[in-house]
Amino acid sequence: MKLALFGGTFDPIHRGHLAIARAAADRFQLGRVYFVPADLPPHKLNRELTGFHHRFAMLALATADDERLVPSLLDSNTGQPNYSVHTVRRLKSTLRKSDNLYFLIGIDAFMEISTWYHPVELLAECDFIVASRPGHSLAELGEALPEALRPSSAVLKALRKQEASGTIALPSTTIHLLGDVNERISSTQIRAAARKSVKQLSRFVPELVAGYIKKQHLYMAKSPQREKAGAGNSKVLSFRGASHRS
Repeated sequence: MKLALFGGTFDPIHRGHLAIARAAADRFQLGRVYFVPADLPPHKLNRELTGFHHRFAMLALATADDERLVPSLLDSNTGQPNYSVHTVRRLKSTLRKSDNLYFLIGIDAFMEISTWYHPVELLAECDFIVASRPGHSLAELGEALPEALRPSSAVLKALRKQEASGTIALPSTTIHLLGDVNERISSTQIRAAARKSVKQLSRFVPELVAGYIKKQHLYMAKSPQREKAGAGNSKVLSFRGASHRS
């Protein structure tokens, strides 16, 4: 089976995330897309996040109507920063030899991949699917790669004339570009809508998620449900024992 790992804070899951996952599943015939919310995201350790139990609950609600989309607990309650290379390896250890794993990522996150923990090792673990938008070129993606994998200046010059579509073949991995996914949603929009009606909030998140946000009073000013990354793990102990649904 072809599978993808889609990581992030998902604070909250919104229609843009779902559009990327469904487009990737359709384009690459993925049997599963695992949404893996980070408990301790390395780049947001000092930022307040909505509690993990809320973020996971919203993921479960958002993906309930599509059997290809699966919320995963791979990064829950690990007690250490959730580095992607470790998450990928944990997931791979549960798969069959015949399974084919992809790492699904948005282009904005991919543009910073050279700053990630052990990026060369991560890129060697599996192929990547990068959700792109109009205006980006293949050269930008090439320049974003770690120096050890970056194409030569001559190749980058040639790529500047090409939009971000197709594939980039590297010795250790292949990067597939997923275009035409242009549903941009910002946390600012969601937080503004959270103070209005479920109908207005549902423009940005699935209706079930909008109802949950309103019921739990999430994303309001000075919300009591936000906490430092990794805090409140005792609230997700009932989820233990399952790394992901299959």
